[in-house]
Amino acid sequence: MKKRLVTIDWKDGKVIMIDQNALPNELVYKEYDTYEKVAVAIEIMTIRGAPAIGAAAALGLALAAQSTTEKNFMEVMKTASDRLAKTRPTAVNLFWAIKRIGKITQSDLPYDQKRDKIIQEALKIREEDIEINKKMGANGEKLIDVGDTVLTHCNAGGLATVEYGTALGVIRAAWENNKKIQVIADETRPRLQGAKLTAFELNYEGIPVKVISDNTAGFLMSQQKINKIVVGADRIVKTGHVFNKIGTYSVAVLANYHKIPFYVAAPLSTIDMEKSYQEVIIENRDAKEVTYCGKTRIVPEGVQVENIAFDMTPPELVTAIITEKKVIYPPYIENIPKLFS
Repeated sequence: MKKRLVTIDWKDGKVIMIDQNALPNELVYKEYDTYEKVAVAIEIMTIRGAPAIGAAAALGLALAAQSTTEKNFMEVMKTASDRLAKTRPTAVNLFWAIKRIGKITQSDLPYDQKRDKIIQEALKIREEDIEINKKMGANGEKLIDVGDTVLTHCNAGGLATVEYGTALGVIRAAWENNKKIQVIADETRPRLQGAKLTAFELNYEGIPVKVISDNTAGFLMSQQKINKIVVGADRIVKTGHVFNKIGTYSVAVLANYHKIPFYVAAPLSTIDMEKSYQEVIIENRDAKEVTYCGKTRIVPEGVQVENIAFDMTPPELVTAIITEKKVIYPPYIENIPKLFS
């Protein structure tokens, strides 16, 4: 098997990322030496996926810290934190990572120690992500049976994390345990993360995968050709409402109608214990993502477009939530808080 792809890394004081906009046709690595460049990379989706964005924000702050002097340290770190916080509003891991680094920034340590500890903490966040995803995979693969066909939506794989994946971490663990599964990836309009990214990384590792158009999933469910559904999440609130890539809610409704288990795989860092589902900001993105496919315009000039990036799946449609700690079941309003006790 090929060596697993590493989405984001730190080498010689620089951040290294796979350019996901170049996939699947090219595997390109880019270097970043300032937090501003990392912020732009998050905005234009050179890197995407909630855990990967969290790691990118932490490493962006590491770049900021190493560029400081004792005199401008607090000013630079605040400016960098504010800038990174404005990149993508829905994925909670972004804010979790900024807050975690912020505790060191605000600490009473001497300047040199603070600067060094911020870099160490950012690297720790990166390393923790790999181990967390492997634990999640081990917990979740027990829900997958030998020979299952598993549907996934968008990309919640190694490319959405540092390396292993959330939903695809579950699928990887099932494959590694010789369960002989088949994966079906929704193409995931408008940015086609399923077709471009999920298919790329599974095919890269030799895991059987088929791509379908988004509107094919319901028909395949009706034909009993899908056994399980596993998706990731950009944010889960304490009531069990799941925010994920647009189209996830539609898949969940179809799964519920056809009595197919619908699982969500996400680390504890994706769970927001503070905001209610009504308070979560749903990102709207550039209309060009819908009006164009590559460089070709596919929507007539003058036609309005709404490009909503995420949707909300209510807890009653979620069979179970897979975390690195354990798999939890409804009632989520009771069982999610227990994960943190």
